[in-house]
Amino acid sequence: MDLQYPLELIGTFVFAISGALAVRDREHDIFGAGFTGFITAIGGGTLRDVLLGAYPLVWIGDVYFLYAIFAGVFTAFVFPKIMLKLRRTMFLFDTLGIGFFTVLGVEKSLSLGVRPEIAAIMGMFSAVMGGVIRDTLTNEIPILFRKEIYASACLVGAILYLVLNYFGLHRDVNLLISISVIISIRLVAVKYKLSLPRLD
Repeated sequence: MDLQYPLELIGTFVFAISGALAVRDREHDIFGAGFTGFITAIGGGTLRDVLLGAYPLVWIGDVYFLYAIFAGVFTAFVFPKIMLKLRRTMFLFDTLGIGFFTVLGVEKSLSLGVRPEIAAIMGMFSAVMGGVIRDTLTNEIPILFRKEIYASACLVGAILYLVLNYFGLHRDVNLLISISVIISIRLVAVKYKLSLPRLD
């Protein structure tokens, strides 16, 4: 079975939860939460597709992505205490989302015929730009500009995927390994407060 499609839906679902929870901390308006969840879930992929000229955009061409967003927003509102606990203790939703979307962004970019170097950057964009838009909308400093290891974990995973793909590793195995590496780097970095060197 092809893992890409279910992983895309799962990634969309968890990013929608992340966006909805970001608004719930301040405002209980379900429309505001739904809008932020929507932008968080599709922002990075939409930017990638626009830059690569890939039309129709994924969420326009497949209504199941909208259903995944609705399900994520609904989950955030029905089980808020559980979702908030998971988010605060493990950064679960951002971590899962960036893992899924990085590798899937690389895959889609390669399928459109771009060079591997560009595909790695597009994979990173797919993963982080939804979160950047979410943080901007909620008046937070975008996580991309904090000292946490975030985009760099995505870039490592993207490069790993390209290397394993070059050596002919089975596609689904490569997906799982590369996604797992991104998630692991992010969780370890958060747990041990690791960061990249700062410019002085």
